[in-house]
Amino acid sequence: MGSKLNLHIIFLLFFLLYVVEAQHFDVTKYGGAAGADITQALLNAWKDACAATGTTQIVIPKGTYTLNEVKFLGPCKGEINFRIEGVFLGPCKGQINFWIEGVVQAPPDPIAIKSDVWVVFETITGLTEFGGGTFDSQGQKAWTVNDCSMHFDTCWILPTNVRFNFITNGLIHDITSLNSKMFNLFLLGGNNVTFQHITVTAPANSLNTDGIHIGRSTGVKILDATIGTGDDCVSVGDGTKDLIVSKVTCGPGHSISIGSLGNYDNEEPMAGLHVSDCTLTNIDNGVRIKTWPNSKPGSASDISFTGIVMNNVSNPIILDQNYCPHAIYDTQPSRVKVSGVNFDNIKGTLATQQCVILSCSPIVPCENVEIGEINLVYNGPLGPGNSTCLNVKPTFTGHQVPPVCAPPEA
Repeated sequence: MGSKLNLHIIFLLFFLLYVVEAQHFDVTKYGGAAGADITQALLNAWKDACAATGTTQIVIPKGTYTLNEVKFLGPCKGEINFRIEGVFLGPCKGQINFWIEGVVQAPPDPIAIKSDVWVVFETITGLTEFGGGTFDSQGQKAWTVNDCSMHFDTCWILPTNVRFNFITNGLIHDITSLNSKMFNLFLLGGNNVTFQHITVTAPANSLNTDGIHIGRSTGVKILDATIGTGDDCVSVGDGTKDLIVSKVTCGPGHSISIGSLGNYDNEEPMAGLHVSDCTLTNIDNGVRIKTWPNSKPGSASDISFTGIVMNNVSNPIILDQNYCPHAIYDTQPSRVKVSGVNFDNIKGTLATQQCVILSCSPIVPCENVEIGEINLVYNGPLGPGNSTCLNVKPTFTGHQVPPVCAPPEA
């Protein structure tokens, strides 16, 4: 304990020395003020900081600020310490520290944001974002105009709260995404990025507000997060490799979910998702893999869900290769190959009678599916919990309550 404490002290001293030596560009010195729109002040501060040599730090003091959609473009001449909110496009040089202490608010009217994202960080190596601050999208009005559940192919794509594109060696911790108009935090093309102590808050009726979405990224960790939203707490897209999700509290929401996969051409294989020690409460689905019927070819492999606690969860374990949320059912089977899936040490209570649904494709049946210890209790009027298993022959390594896929007696 003492050695760890000493290391933290040493790190803090070096960090404070680093900050003291930095050139400061305080947004309040550029006309920015709490309770006002600081977009232009930030642009001016960014212009000067990016042109300066050495280490620079852009500062927004504590308070509540309004920020419109803006773009901060690199590369810059020196290293930049960020204590700022906005859209960041690189590449940038050196370590980037984005220090958020206050609350930054987007315009509540979704029309005010012209693209599909409010805040973007792009092409940055060594990004650290922290500080206990909040990105508040004020999405209540946007949720009333979201018609994607009815018009999937033509609906208005509302803006994501914060998007991270092509980030390498990133650490995003101790921030809050509040009332996003659509997705909350979105990572695309990342490498070695960690999300830790993240809070996502939106009501259950906020459509398509996935908590953290990961796509085409490698070596990502989501740790110690608290997520309540109107869609998946964590969603995983194609091309994701070696993703760890641990100690996430989810609810309200839909699930911790892979997919949906197979809807687009040229999707990349998803390989390596390990979800452990998570608690799911009052959500619509538990741990889930979903692929479209009549899909494009694809694959998902090396997947584990272990140490999961379910509290009043519907459909707690679901592998659905006939995922069709828009009531336009296609009878052609999915062509996404699912293999190497493990469910173990999953326990808790159910809101529905269905305990396990393994519905695999008849043309590319699931392979190497392993069911370990399962103890899920349904106390409703329909009788004990049950399961559905199609086009899959799982192996069993533990005791299942209720029985799953009618395994042979020992």
